[in-house]
Order: sequence, then structure tokens, then C-alpha cells
Amino acid sequence: MTATGPAGSFGPVRPRRLRRTPAMRRLATQVRLHPADLVLPLFVKEGIDEPQPIPSMPGVVQHTRESVRKAVTEAVQAGVGGVMLFGIPAVKDARGSGADDPDGVVQVALRDVGAEVGDSTVVMADLCLDEYTDHGHCGLLTPSGDVDNDATLERYASIAVAQAAAGAHVVGPSGMMDGQVAAIRGALDTAGFADVAILAYTAKYASAMYGPFRDAAECAPQFGDRAGYQQDPARSSDEAVREALLDVAEGADMVMVKPALGYLDVVRRLADAVDVPVAAYNVSGEYAMVEAAAANGWLDRDRAIDEMLTSIKRAGADIVLTYWATEVAARL
Repeated sequence: MTATGPAGSFGPVRPRRLRRTPAMRRLATQVRLHPADLVLPLFVKEGIDEPQPIPSMPGVVQHTRESVRKAVTEAVQAGVGGVMLFGIPAVKDARGSGADDPDGVVQVALRDVGAEVGDSTVVMADLCLDEYTDHGHCGLLTPSGDVDNDATLERYASIAVAQAAAGAHVVGPSGMMDGQVAAIRGALDTAGFADVAILAYTAKYASAMYGPFRDAAECAPQFGDRAGYQQDPARSSDEAVREALLDVAEGADMVMVKPALGYLDVVRRLADAVDVPVAAYNVSGEYAMVEAAAANGWLDRDRAIDEMLTSIKRAGADIVLTYWATEVAARL
């Protein structure tokens, strides 16, 4: 049986004509992954002599100073658009002092990476406190144990300046504090870093998909959770749009949705609502599920990865953060 076209048409409607061969599908495709769309997250740990594998994220490691330079060089050679650095300090305290220490782990890594690859890729730094605080929350705490939004903004401003001074092209505030973009933009501009861009984690949800990341960054909360400041997965995407518009008004150069797969509707809404690039973070839990299923022979690993990343692009993301960035870029 063949489908027929509308009255007056000259033949049957056959959508399959454009699917018939690999060459035809390649010619007619509408969504293409490109290496420059991808950003590689990297973990750098202070005080280790060799890379440390992360059991819950096969193929991902906590890097040394030397190995992160090598990983960034490989990413650049593959054509990856950028890298995002996360730091794990040797010592943590209540205020996350290592986050803005000029000799802190990320600042050292930023200088190392800058010396290695210069401006040949976009070097980003995650801007938060959870990796640096002994309590594992994304900000300073009040005596009652709540996160103090306004006091935290002062810390974020200081961290942004430290990261910019160390060579970050982009800072990525991920703590979901109200007013964080405005505080960071003001601090950067005042310190003479007006050219440093802000990738705002605009719609970061209180998700179950962060477990492997917390292993990698050693940043699980020591009490409670982050639901009081991260977005509620059950809220309408209208809230995400409102947050995005606020971030752009405060000076965000890019906005991000995290996680990606469960929030593709949010990616689409933001892509339609703002006139800045939209990023989506293909998070650790999404990565780990594919790797575990592939290790058990339950799916075709490469096809699953490509399908997953293509779906994120199809939803409207301009930029995709993924732990597969170098691997995928090398075979595109």
C-alpha cells in the first residue's frame, strides 16, 4: 500500500525516498553534530601523581596537572570546541577557600592549559563551591545550616576574578544562587575582565543523574540535599524560561540546561526564548547508563552515543557538554 498525496498532486507521497540509502540520508539530514559544538568536562585533582579512574564513569579519570594538559591537547586535535575544568582540592573548609586561591587547583590548571593550547580552544572553568567546601554545598552556610544566598554571591564574585586572572575564557556559575550572574559580571568588569564570558547554569535541576559526578568531584553534600536551590524537576518549563531571561538580563553570554536528556523540552523552550547560545550538559548519570548497558551487551555503544547527542542538538542546543566529546569529535 502506498500513501497518496493531496487532491491534485502528481503522485504518491513517499517520505521513504529520502531515507533509501546512507548517502541520501546524509544529504537530507537536518541535524548535524560538529566537533566544535562539543565541550569536554575534565576533573583535575590536587596532590595525585597519576590519573585516578572513576569507577562509576568508565573511561573518565581525575587528572593530574600533566594528564589534563595531554587531555586538552587531544581534545584540540580532535576539533572539540571547548573544555570545562572542575577542581578537587587537597584541603576543604567551610568557605571553600581553594576556589579563589591563586594557587588553587583550578587556577593552576587554567594556567597550565593556557600555556599548552593558548586560544586554540575555549577554556572554561566551573564556578561553584561544592567541590571546595567541607560540607559539600554550593555556598556559605548560615548558623542553621541553610545556604546564605547573598554571602555566597560575594564568594562567587571573588572566584570569577581568580579564574579570569588565571586565564579562563568562560566562567560557568553552577550554584543556582539568585543574582549570581549579575554579581559575577560586575566583579569581572570591575577587575578589568570584561571580555571573559559567562555560561550560566540557568536551568540546573535537582536530579538523580549527578551521582557519578559527585564521585568524580568528591562533592556529595554531607547533609541534606540541594533541592532548596536547584530547580524542581516537576516544575513547568515556564520557570526555566523566566530564569533564562533573568540571567540574560544580568549579563549571561550563554545559558545552560542540566541534565540534558530528561529536559529536552526545556532545551527547546530556552532555544526559542533567548538570543544567546543554549548549552545542554549530557551529565554523568546519562553517560554511566550508556556505558553500563554497552558493557553488558545490551545496546550498540557508538550508535547510542550518537543518537543521544543528536537528540540534544535536535532539541535546540547549540553547545553540548559531554564526557564523550573527544571520542565523538575524532570520528565525526
